[in-house]
Amino acid sequence: MQEFVKNVVPSEMKNMRIEIDEFIELYNEGKCELVDVRVPMETKVWQVNFGLKIPANELPERLDELPKDKLIVVACPKADRSNMARTWLAAQRFEVKYLGGGLLGLMDSLKGGMAKKIKI
Repeated sequence: MQEFVKNVVPSEMKNMRIEIDEFIELYNEGKCELVDVRVPMETKVWQVNFGLKIPANELPERLDELPKDKLIVVACPKADRSNMARTWLAAQRFEVKYLGGGLLGLMDSLKGGMAKKIKI
């Protein structure tokens, strides 16, 4: 835990976030898994049809569903919940980043013909 706290400094913040284009590349290569940490009400209203759907408050009970051999990319509409989930998962020793731009940014990047950028 002490090592984790030492990494929570401004110069290391870039290592806690992954940008959308890099995420898409790693996801397409099978090197990362998206974890949508929104609550069920939100995922019913609009869906992301790939990745895992595990609300942030359920992460402690559902850790066994997360791959241990891939980068975990947590996402919510923007970044608040996903960054909190990232912090907790990092403390559990997962390799994890939050999605810069959030799910809203990802969906904006994949709208229309750009949807073909991601392999599902």
